[in-house]
Amino acid sequence: MNKVSFKLICAIGCIFSCFLYGQRSVKVVNSLDFSRNEVVAIPRTMLKSFLHKNSEEELRIKDAKGKWLPIQWIDYDADGKNEELLFLVNIDAGKTNVYSIVADGSVQIPGIGISTYSRLVPERVDDYAWENDKIAFRVYGPKGQQEALQGIKSSTLSSGVDIWLKRTDQPVINKWYKGYLTDPMYYHKDTRGEGYDPYHVGNSRGTGGIGIWKNEKLQVSQNFVTSRTIAEGPLRTVFELTYQPWSEYEVKETKRVSLDLGSNFSKFESAFESEKPVPNYTIGITLHKNEGKTQLNDQNGYYLHWEKIDDAFVGEGIVINPKIVEKSIAFTSNVPDESNLYVITKPYKTLTYYAGFAWQKSGQVQTEKDWEKMLQKQASIIAKPLVVEVGE
Repeated sequence: MNKVSFKLICAIGCIFSCFLYGQRSVKVVNSLDFSRNEVVAIPRTMLKSFLHKNSEEELRIKDAKGKWLPIQWIDYDADGKNEELLFLVNIDAGKTNVYSIVADGSVQIPGIGISTYSRLVPERVDDYAWENDKIAFRVYGPKGQQEALQGIKSSTLSSGVDIWLKRTDQPVINKWYKGYLTDPMYYHKDTRGEGYDPYHVGNSRGTGGIGIWKNEKLQVSQNFVTSRTIAEGPLRTVFELTYQPWSEYEVKETKRVSLDLGSNFSKFESAFESEKPVPNYTIGITLHKNEGKTQLNDQNGYYLHWEKIDDAFVGEGIVINPKIVEKSIAFTSNVPDESNLYVITKPYKTLTYYAGFAWQKSGQVQTEKDWEKMLQKQASIIAKPLVVEVGE
């Protein structure tokens, strides 16, 4: 068989395969000057023609080299119908990658050994905790609020966001809370080489809690009252929290939080309704005892805190579209938990921002400058997201 005949047979085979299984191309464009390893979302509406002939269960994605990629479907509104397909993209600076969507249920979706995860934690009152391979967070629920008001010291009355310092890419939530059942200090000690929780939240904003700034005071909600897990992972975990009406404005808030694999930043999306006009919504980072360093960058929409906790440094930060920011301040006070970095935003009905951190012992950052570069990159990613196009 000559080379021309062989190529013709291959081409016919490829066409037949595409007809038989159904195939589409996905083009992903990175317009930034650094490489990106991100989770990409394809709305179901962009897959309508493919799914008209093929089922979700058969869908697979492979890169230009023929490597099959991890994927994840998400049903955001719990109606039994997925709205979004996720897959992980590794793309060089200024490049365009092309992927293939194929209907072939015989191909096993590859695992990746790491994951995102979140859940309500009834064994520790009723925290809600979430994590990925880089970082972990938690917030506090209604039973914790009730116990705190009763004076039980192990419970927390706060809508601030706690951070857990990890130095492993493996999940810790279930392991640490299991340890807590026999030793309440289990995850407050870094004795296993995985990290720990030395971070104090109290009535502060922690890393990414919100409020309303008025007359040099922050009005805040109490603990969340309901939670709903939307997706556990492996590429993205998503959940929603609701709060009782709070502040003098009787704000009703539903907060959706998501965390992608490989990211140091949780995405927060709060939807608000209020009884009367609200002057602003304000995002905060605790300054603890005012011993760390802060940087406020309204022009580019990133805000930095760099502090020493025990024997290592931690960088906390907020990243947001600068167009919705009114101003920012590093507010200091002698009252415990009232010193916070505040990002004061215009009072839109939906507030979207990113909050995250990096710990020196995780190996991700060593200096304040390293952390600032991570914040700068995240600001660029928000400003210029990866462009995704689905073709025939």
